[in-house]
Amino acid sequence: MSQFSSRQRNALAIILASYLLILLDTSIVITGLPEIQASLGFSQVGLSWVQNAYTLAFGSLLLLGARAGDLFGRKNVFMWAIACFALASFVIGLTQSTSVMIAARAAQGASAAVLAPATLSLLSTYFSEGEERVRALSLYGATAGIGATLGLVLGGIFAGWLSWRVGFFVNIPVCVVLFFAARFLLEESEPESGKLDVMGAIYSTFGMACLIYGIIEGGELGWQQTIPWGFLGMALLSLMIFVANEARHQAPLMPLRLFSDFERTSAYLARMTFVGAMVSFFFFSTQFMQHVLNYSPVEAGLGFVPMTAFTFISAMWVPKVTRIIGNKWVVMGAFALLILGLWLLSNLNAGAEYFADLLLPMMIIGLGNGAALGPLTVSGVKGVAAKDAGAASGVVNTAHQLGGTIGLSVLVVIFASAKDPSLDPTSAWAGQISVGYLGCVVMLIVGLLILLASALNSNMRQRKMASV
Repeated sequence: MSQFSSRQRNALAIILASYLLILLDTSIVITGLPEIQASLGFSQVGLSWVQNAYTLAFGSLLLLGARAGDLFGRKNVFMWAIACFALASFVIGLTQSTSVMIAARAAQGASAAVLAPATLSLLSTYFSEGEERVRALSLYGATAGIGATLGLVLGGIFAGWLSWRVGFFVNIPVCVVLFFAARFLLEESEPESGKLDVMGAIYSTFGMACLIYGIIEGGELGWQQTIPWGFLGMALLSLMIFVANEARHQAPLMPLRLFSDFERTSAYLARMTFVGAMVSFFFFSTQFMQHVLNYSPVEAGLGFVPMTAFTFISAMWVPKVTRIIGNKWVVMGAFALLILGLWLLSNLNAGAEYFADLLLPMMIIGLGNGAALGPLTVSGVKGVAAKDAGAASGVVNTAHQLGGTIGLSVLVVIFASAKDPSLDPTSAWAGQISVGYLGCVVMLIVGLLILLASALNSNMRQRKMASV
């Protein structure tokens, strides 16, 4: 960070710390779910809503949260979101009620829906397009890789050695520091004139909520049921009306001009396949280490540490490599590494050992993970006008959230259908997880093809311009 000005370093520290907070809170609860169930008396179905309430609120409100920063000032909105996140964490840490727990988790998700795009739009504000922004976004990408793994490790430690409540109480002092740091160190953006697209907000929030809820229910009830399809139908109708509204509104919640650039649109789609595969990778790998290798939650979390180290190393090299071969080739190389690593994992069986069979693929996946997220984010906000920075950040985060939710839901169905009752439990788990890893490979191949199409389109445009 020494290459940045003190103003930029202060902003980047606040941005990365707040982004890490969101990531930790998403994954830290996963390893604490068994203790939460025992402590509060959740049913098996009810327990899933500890995570689903957060996911539903987060994904539904992202576009609205992103636009709020443009209209009311990014610093102001950031501070309010941090304060609400801290309050919700405090309530969760004290609660003895299942209903209060779910409501507070939804409040956390709503706060994160404002906070996540605010961090990315602040980054776009403080760092100009080009090498400067690439360096900042490489740190952003490294934070993403570290946060996901660190959350699993800390969740296991808190749940196993202390209490699941500690994972929420630690948010409070962090939020207090971030609140005052933002107040005194960040500069307020110029609020954009115009009114909030109220109908767009209603249609997008309702549509996204139905979409995510339909996917969640499909995964839990099964896709042969009518309830998931009913919600997906309502989502499709609402989102179609939303797009029609955005096309004619003077100050749209999601300007459709963001999709006029093929590289940006490709980055959004590729990001969905990337996040879908990576969230599923974490899910399947945690299951493999606990059910096949018989690791404890803490040991399973520590099993991801080598991947995290290589994620950080790779992310730090992204700016240098980008200067040499260009952003599009870096991200395609990253996808190729991820495909290789996950294909190697798909060959695991019940006799696998961590150091002999998991360590090398984990390191390869770490390299790909660290090299992918920053360049995908660069492409997702490339060429966006300052007035659309918040909206573009919202679309990037929406693609991220939807990719994880859809990807895991689809691959878990494939994973469940691969169960072989003729095998012993350990071999059956290994076989199912192997199929799940193959699903991740297919998802990433689709993403790589999208990126390749974008690169070919870019080359064709450059040739046409050169011939004119």
